[in-house]
Amino acid sequence: MPLELIKEVDGVPEIQLLNKFHKVEFRSLRRGCDYSKEYIQGKLSFISPLTYRGNGTAVLKIGLQDKENSDSDADTLSVLFFGKLAKDCADVFYQGDTVAVARFVVLSGSESRDGKNCILLKAFEGLRSTVYVYVKSVRDFSAESMSLVPATNYTYTPLSQLKDGMVVNVYGVVKFFKPPYLSKGTDYCSVVTIVDQTNVKLTCLLFSGNYEALPIIYKNGDIVRFHRLKIQVYKNETQGVTSSGFAALTFEGTLGAPVIPRTSSKYFTFTTEDHKTVEALRVWASNHISPSSTLLQLCDVQPMQYFDLTCQLLGKAEVDGTSFLLKVWDGTRTPFPSWRVLIRDLALEGDLCHIQQLQNLAVDIVVYDNHVRVARSLKIGSFLRIYSLHTKLQSMNSESQSASLGLEFHLHGGTSYGRGIRVLPGGNSDVEQLKKVLESVDLTTNQRLNPVCESRCEDCSLTMSSSGSVSLFEVERCQQLSATILTDHQYLEKTPLCAILKQKAPEKYRIRAKLRSYKPRRLFQSVKLHCPECHTLQEVPQDNDLEVILQEGATKTPDTKLQNTSLYDSNVWNVQEQGERQVAIHFVKNNNILPLSNECLILIEGGTLSEISKLSSTFHGVIPVTSGSEDLELLGLSTPFLIQGKIHHYGCKQCSSLKPIQNLNSLVDKTSWSPSSVAEVLGVVPLQYVFVMTFTLDDGTGVLEAYLLDSEKFFQIPASEILTSDDLQKDMDMIMDMLCPPGIKIDAYPWLECLIKSYNVTNGTEQKICYQIFDTMVAEDLL
Repeated sequence: MPLELIKEVDGVPEIQLLNKFHKVEFRSLRRGCDYSKEYIQGKLSFISPLTYRGNGTAVLKIGLQDKENSDSDADTLSVLFFGKLAKDCADVFYQGDTVAVARFVVLSGSESRDGKNCILLKAFEGLRSTVYVYVKSVRDFSAESMSLVPATNYTYTPLSQLKDGMVVNVYGVVKFFKPPYLSKGTDYCSVVTIVDQTNVKLTCLLFSGNYEALPIIYKNGDIVRFHRLKIQVYKNETQGVTSSGFAALTFEGTLGAPVIPRTSSKYFTFTTEDHKTVEALRVWASNHISPSSTLLQLCDVQPMQYFDLTCQLLGKAEVDGTSFLLKVWDGTRTPFPSWRVLIRDLALEGDLCHIQQLQNLAVDIVVYDNHVRVARSLKIGSFLRIYSLHTKLQSMNSESQSASLGLEFHLHGGTSYGRGIRVLPGGNSDVEQLKKVLESVDLTTNQRLNPVCESRCEDCSLTMSSSGSVSLFEVERCQQLSATILTDHQYLEKTPLCAILKQKAPEKYRIRAKLRSYKPRRLFQSVKLHCPECHTLQEVPQDNDLEVILQEGATKTPDTKLQNTSLYDSNVWNVQEQGERQVAIHFVKNNNILPLSNECLILIEGGTLSEISKLSSTFHGVIPVTSGSEDLELLGLSTPFLIQGKIHHYGCKQCSSLKPIQNLNSLVDKTSWSPSSVAEVLGVVPLQYVFVMTFTLDDGTGVLEAYLLDSEKFFQIPASEILTSDDLQKDMDMIMDMLCPPGIKIDAYPWLECLIKSYNVTNGTEQKICYQIFDTMVAEDLL
């Protein structure tokens, strides 16, 4: 590494990185000698401002004073750093630091007019120079020196070992993130998905009343360290959430980049082991994670594309209360003429003459709704990264051309797909690269007027004329406020329904339409049981039918030979008020020990539905069984193979091949009792609760009926729970009333952006094409 930070504890370095070099005294330095295996060390006496040569090379000059002869002017020398090494050192050097420089060149070594030694050294990456900075404290490298922090030994948990209820410290590589945004409450929220060397992903929902306290992430591939992250399970998915004392550090994920933590905190620990962990994650990520392809320059963008843009802000203006204009550039030119927003009556903030000069390179971006607040706060000249920016071609009529196309840029409202804006610091590597591009632009070749937008600059005033009026924003807002969003295949272009109806199957399409009607209207009737293997659908058994089956099973007396085995302990009760009925309950053991009731699985013979319901509210799970010839057996697949709380888990009669209850012994963990693991050892193919509905969709060009089969992704409501929850049924009713509002005209209905696939269905001799909705979900804003 060209730059290394070495922490000192009681004046002793934590690690010895200079052992492979020989220390050279200041007095012995001579021009022309080889110092590729030597180093000099001294106290940082002065730091000059970072400057740039005509070719853009950064230069930093510092003074070093021999620590052992600090009163001697003869033991002071100057060091010149060049290129990236100069910029990295400028970010971390503080006067008074102890600094060592290995592998350098002596440029001069002579006596000055006042009789003092004047020694000048040169160090740069091409020479494989390395700079070592000894620090007594942990630093925030974007601010002042930090205070001393007591050393704390932290343990970091691999993501594969996380369990519900744990509070852990973790490292990970960012796979997806949403920049911090204001939640529906008073806190800011950020969503971050990370992965580590165990190839396990973890999605974290992070909240804080302080925007700056959330992780400072600039792009996928960054590395994060979270302290005191609480682990919980929600909808069968493990996730991390902030807990008391939560803290985060972020590092650039690029191999070879300086390991500099990003944080707003003035107090944090960062040890040699942390340094090694970050480097190890960088190496692993470079070999296992594909670099993100969403970060593009303006010259590479195409219509109907979503991408991330690194740019500089030239100007900004308020369009209306829910939309805002940003004028930006990145030094490249779009492949299509860019759309211009009508701003004649708007107050444009920025250097109008500079904007006029860059008119063929600048683009107009309109941001909507929740992003307006961020856009207002941006400073002209700042460097930005805009996430999930959307482009489209808009037909435009101008005075010079009867019909032309302009490339529009929109940042839609909401936070789906990580939409947002983030200000990048000047030292960011992507900003440094952007600065080089901007400095290399030849402005004299960009003075021709854009044919789509004619502008003029007189007395530093700017007027633009364009047919792209504010009314276009309403069209975009219809799209932005789509009541549904896509979870995949965003690259597909939209297809009108009239074209789809003329195509053969099978095909996949992206559509934007309105929900004219749906069936069934009584939503609880939409819940069915679906077999993932044979794809049959069946009705969910009613309580009355289930009670009859259980009563028939209760007529059989439990076999005493099958009680009290190595798998379970048994108890039998006589129910006097119902004749000679016996109820046997078998308590499944874990390593020959009966677990607590909330972790205990029980097997029941002879129980009624009401009795089983009471038991399921106390115990972890209940399995209705009956005595077989040699072992307990499932009562049958007309009854649930497992009951947990209010949820009844059923199996497919056609695909299952039942096995004896003693097979439960093969389960190692006898406390979790997940339905899938129980089903597997008992030979059951579990049925899945799904919503089955028919949507009639209308986009103005045609009407199409599409079939929805979904367990919980579309509505984000588990189909398995809705039949037993009044609150979830109310949520479902509310969502459907939003998608298909009663009592108003269809023009006022919200747009639905959906993916549908066509397939052929044969009914006797008749064949027809059907359509199914997939990879679509209700937008977060509606939930």
